[in-house]
Amino acid sequence: MRKFNAILSMSILALFLIHAIAGSFQLAGWMAGGSGIMQAVAWIMLILILIHVGIGCKLTVDTLRIQKKAGVSYPKENKLFWLRRISGFAIMIFILFHVLLFLGKNQDGVYRLSYFGTLQLLSQILLVISIAVHVLTNIRPLMIAVGTKSYAKIMIDILFILSVILILSGIGFVIYYLRWNF
Repeated sequence: MRKFNAILSMSILALFLIHAIAGSFQLAGWMAGGSGIMQAVAWIMLILILIHVGIGCKLTVDTLRIQKKAGVSYPKENKLFWLRRISGFAIMIFILFHVLLFLGKNQDGVYRLSYFGTLQLLSQILLVISIAVHVLTNIRPLMIAVGTKSYAKIMIDILFILSVILILSGIGFVIYYLRWNF
C-alpha cells in the first residue's frame, strides 16, 4: 500500500505542477482561462488526492493502533510524522476553499469567477504554504519509496523547482487579487 501511495503521490505532484503553472498564468492574465483540459486535470488530481487522503488516514490509524498497543507514543520523536498529517489536513481544508472559490461560471463563452477579496487571497496563500510544508517534509521519504538511489543529488533540484512553482502560484494569486480589487 505504501508503494502505491508513493506512486499516487508522484502522480498528484506532477498534476499539481501542471495545474499550478497554468493556473498562475491564468490568474495573472497571461493565458486564457477555463480550458477543458485544465479542468479535467484539476478534477483528476482531486480524485487522486481523495484516494491519497484515504490511504493516509488508514496508515495513520494503523500507526496509532501500534502506538496504543506498545503503550508509548514518543511525541517528541514523532513531530515530523504529525507535521505531515497536520499539513495534509490543512491542505484538505484549503482545497475545499480553492474548489469553491474557483468554480466559475461560463457566461456567454467567458469564464467568470466569483468575488476574490482579501479573505479569499489569504485562504489561497495558506493553501500554497500548506502544500509547501507537506511536500517539503515528504519529498525525502517519497524519493526513497519510489526507489531513487541517489535522491540527495536530485532532491535539491526538485525542491528548487517546487519552490519556484509555489512562489509563482503565490504571485499568481496576488496578481489576481490586485486585478480584482484595483
